[in-house]
Amino acid sequence: MILRPARLVALCLGLAALAACAKNDLAEPPVPLGEFGLGLNIVVADNIQMVPISRPADPKDWEAAIQKAIDDRFGEKRYQGSKLYNVGINIDAYALAPPGIPLVAAPKSVVVISANIWDDAARKKLNPEAEQMTVFEGLSGDTMIGSGLTKTKKQQMDTLAYNAAKRVEDWLLTHPEWFGMTPEQLKAALAARDAQIAADKKASAAAAAPATPAAAPAPAAGAGPVAPASN
Repeated sequence: MILRPARLVALCLGLAALAACAKNDLAEPPVPLGEFGLGLNIVVADNIQMVPISRPADPKDWEAAIQKAIDDRFGEKRYQGSKLYNVGINIDAYALAPPGIPLVAAPKSVVVISANIWDDAARKKLNPEAEQMTVFEGLSGDTMIGSGLTKTKKQQMDTLAYNAAKRVEDWLLTHPEWFGMTPEQLKAALAARDAQIAADKKASAAAAAPATPAAAPAPAAGAGPVAPASN
């Protein structure tokens, strides 16, 4: 998908619509996606556009970063569903904040992707039109001043790729019917997941808490100081 120059400049400036990603959640249980198992993981950047102002990046590096992020989030280590679904990502445009830009003009890093999903067995595309997503690095201290001052190009790309995969996950959760789930089943499964995460955190906190020292025994009633023995 081709983006017009005016839109590219708007994306570069970041405006105010930052999609924040607070923490890495891959160590937590995966969100429930019913029958989902990852089939093909296809990422292409054949027509990628670089937004001014940006560090240049090789399209192949973009493909590798986002393909890895999709596999990390949806691969067989996290999902072993009974049906295979093929995920296709087109990388439309990007900007990687460069170093050495004055604070007042510090650009934000961003990547624009278009996502599609197919039912592998039925050979059927499930979304009528590609789902385009504009993904920012997030609202951390370094990205507020432009991450080009604090991160390498690879770090910027890895953060954007992680956030892009997370956005794909959020999109899939709006269509539980694709994965053999009703909205009610999804809601119940998400609640159970949240409860499990809370219980795990509570158990971890309890295990990490220092042991309370045992209280000293109280002196016997009426006992006073012992007088020193006389010679």
